[in-house]
Amino acid sequence: MLASSMTKRRIWFITGSSKGLGRALAETVLEQGDAVVLTARNPELIQDLAATFSEHTLAVQLDVTKPEEVQEAVKQAITKFGRIDVLVNNAGYGILGAIEEVSNEEVRCQFETNFFGVLELLRTVLPYMRQQGNGHIVNISSVGGFVGYAGTGIYNGTKFAIEGISEALAQEVTPLGIKITIVEPGAFRTDFVTRSLVIADSEIKDYETAIGEMRQGARDILDNKLEFQEPGDPKKAALAIIKAVNSKNPPLRLALGEDAIYAINAKLESVKTELDTWKEVSLNTAFDELVSSST
Repeated sequence: MLASSMTKRRIWFITGSSKGLGRALAETVLEQGDAVVLTARNPELIQDLAATFSEHTLAVQLDVTKPEEVQEAVKQAITKFGRIDVLVNNAGYGILGAIEEVSNEEVRCQFETNFFGVLELLRTVLPYMRQQGNGHIVNISSVGGFVGYAGTGIYNGTKFAIEGISEALAQEVTPLGIKITIVEPGAFRTDFVTRSLVIADSEIKDYETAIGEMRQGARDILDNKLEFQEPGDPKKAALAIIKAVNSKNPPLRLALGEDAIYAINAKLESVKTELDTWKEVSLNTAFDELVSSST
């Protein structure tokens, strides 16, 4: 246990701290004076951060698909810092391919990391937060957790699932002093495409019209034939997440980026239009005697 000077410093536990948004968030949190449990499948990739902020970090090996490593990482965090104030479920990757193209093995691997890894972590950390009577869980989703796109359906499925359990969890734990925030980033200038995107092994010619251009673009980026300059700044995304965590009334959903705002608004408008268009059909589904008794 660290000295009493740690009592006012929040303890963050961030998965996928070695790269991308996780790395940017870990660096920014440390720069602002909080402590971070840095986690990565390859701990060597976070040793520089751990060395720079040696008194305020704990570097832990963590593959979120391995429950024993999840249990051990949380145990080490509690042993060193005594608590976890903010859990950030950030580790994940994407798979590109039509629903029919992605193999069963690829689907299961995607869900093991993006969904079951998140579930394992939050269920491991929640008992400590319940005992503390406070805490904040930040689940990194995506604009693709709210809007589905051709070619990323399996990835969308994992993120939609995260959003569903997060909504329910917020209702369950808010009375216990625990807050939940779902983060929905658009395109940010990380190495997601080059290091965290997998292209499905199988290709079906009939889907070329729907996703062929997207697939070729991803390949061109991976082969260094095309440079993709995403508009989002990871540092600013990190600051936005910290601002939400600092808020007395943090949002359940935090969209990041103009592209995310545009896509989510378009989806909401589309859902509302369709709901209104089919309202009469939707309402005309009760037993006739119930309709008659209410008129």
